[in-house]
Amino acid sequence: MTLSSAQEVTLSIGDLAQRTGVAPATLRMWEQRHGFPVPMRLASGHRRYRATDVAVVEDVLRRRDDGVRLDVAIEQAQARFVETAGPPAASVFAELTRRHPDLAVHRLRKSSLVALSWAIEDEFCAKATRPYLFGAFERREFFEPSRPRWRELSRVARAAFVYADFGEVDPGARPVEVHLAEDAPMRREWVLVCDSPELSAVLAAWELPGQDDVPDRERVFESVWTVDPAVTRRAARVCAGMAAGAGATGAAEVAAELAAAEISARPETAAVTALFNRVVAYGDAASRRPQR
Repeated sequence: MTLSSAQEVTLSIGDLAQRTGVAPATLRMWEQRHGFPVPMRLASGHRRYRATDVAVVEDVLRRRDDGVRLDVAIEQAQARFVETAGPPAASVFAELTRRHPDLAVHRLRKSSLVALSWAIEDEFCAKATRPYLFGAFERREFFEPSRPRWRELSRVARAAFVYADFGEVDPGARPVEVHLAEDAPMRREWVLVCDSPELSAVLAAWELPGQDDVPDRERVFESVWTVDPAVTRRAARVCAGMAAGAGATGAAEVAAELAAAEISARPETAAVTALFNRVVAYGDAASRRPQR
């Protein structure tokens, strides 16, 4: 299932009205006069809307409340969603390196990724206000040692998703588990994303092939990381899109929220310094910590 198919024919006009506060009659009038929102039509003729339509309608309302004429607000909101949502991507690392070629790519051993991940989790994920959290672990066995830690992180998160070869997943689990198929590009990726208004960070790494005989903690990954909110938001959207495509609980709504949410300001120097200090402190201890 793709992101687009996961978002199709999910909401009735009553559902859309309830979520946005716009009456069904008004939505029909907007459709007639402005061609928005555009519904899917069932064989019965009933309208059905995507989860992302909620975010676009809400964006229209915000712009109208700011004094923008309705037809202009609709045009701006639709253009903004197309620009920010983009086509669905299957790889965080590939998306970031393609969209942001200025990101420095470093080859890091898994032991170094462990230290950096723990630093980000402690300095950003645990301190951020209601963050969106995403973590890719390649295989379930790598996630299990971190399950208690992620369970605690998910308690304070707006939403939290983890990705691995889970097979059967518990739809009520926190964090939400997302199964990665055998041919999924993220089965070879290490990803950590923390997206929040005041603290944002992303670490994305791709495991180099041909390392079957290499000890686990010595495996090498091509890696990028940054605290740039715009880059972090792009990574978060990719993760949410993949979760929505897999039918994960609440993922379509999170994808819509991230498509509409404003990107936070750049982090203060103090936050970056604290993260750097944490990385240095964890460097030597990485080999003694449980593996992800």
